[in-house]
Amino acid sequence: MSRIAYYLFVIPLSYLPLYLLYSLSPIIYFFCYYVFSYRKNVVKLNIQNSFPEKSSKEHEFIMKAFYLHLSQVIVEGIKNLTISKNKLSKRFKITNPEVVNDLLKKNKSVILIGGHYGNWEWLITSQAFQFDGKAFGLGMPMSNKFWGQAINQKRERFGLKVIHSKNYKEALAEEKNPYTLLMLGDQSPGDTNKSYWMNFLNQQTAVQFGTEALANTYDLAVVYFNIDKVRYGYYEMTLTLLTDNPKKLSWGAITEQHTKLLEQQIKKNPYLWMWSHKRWKRDLPEDLAVLKIEQEQRFNKQFR
Repeated sequence: MSRIAYYLFVIPLSYLPLYLLYSLSPIIYFFCYYVFSYRKNVVKLNIQNSFPEKSSKEHEFIMKAFYLHLSQVIVEGIKNLTISKNKLSKRFKITNPEVVNDLLKKNKSVILIGGHYGNWEWLITSQAFQFDGKAFGLGMPMSNKFWGQAINQKRERFGLKVIHSKNYKEALAEEKNPYTLLMLGDQSPGDTNKSYWMNFLNQQTAVQFGTEALANTYDLAVVYFNIDKVRYGYYEMTLTLLTDNPKKLSWGAITEQHTKLLEQQIKKNPYLWMWSHKRWKRDLPEDLAVLKIEQEQRFNKQFR
């Protein structure tokens, strides 16, 4: 059934001009928000807990704006399957690519870290031609094997290599030339005891520590990306170098930096973040202070 839907419906739909596809956005919004109430309770609770100082009307405004943006991202995701390199480069621009390219020229590989904010799919697909050097994208496979393979095949068509988060060692160990490694660091981590706990959007939050661990393991520079929606169907990304020498930084410094930058983005334009993620589903450890001491000791023993 998935195969039939993909080839007979989704792919033909993706060949339509974006202005026609955008006409579907209000319909998608209506069904997501009013008919199916897609994760509406999750979205509502996340927004309320993140902005307790705002009124119920402001919470509702952010919710509706988020679902409108989500409907547009869905449309843009469909178009992403067949959009040309030329059209994608016009709609998704990087204001300062030299931040990464200068590092690559110095034979320094780079982790690109950010969140599910704006349009991350267009970044994934365009990464290989936006920067010099080889491009990797790190992530978990989708639960539906066919959809996961089909979407990754389209993501890779301009040169990106998608690698499983459990198989990254083989791919990175064999790579001799400088590369960019894209990571989205705002999903709920699998193990609370291996997570970095910090205050994020007014809540104690388990943050994936993978970016910091990989940067120290492979001596990678870390660059944060900020995606802004310039206007309907157009995005700009700005890069910020966090460090080109991760081993000089103390435990947690990189994770704190990129998470706080994401928090600033979200507070500026809340509706552009993916509120439907179950971001705060992990329980706070009983003795967090002891856990942090143990984590820092292990980190220092391994990397310092």
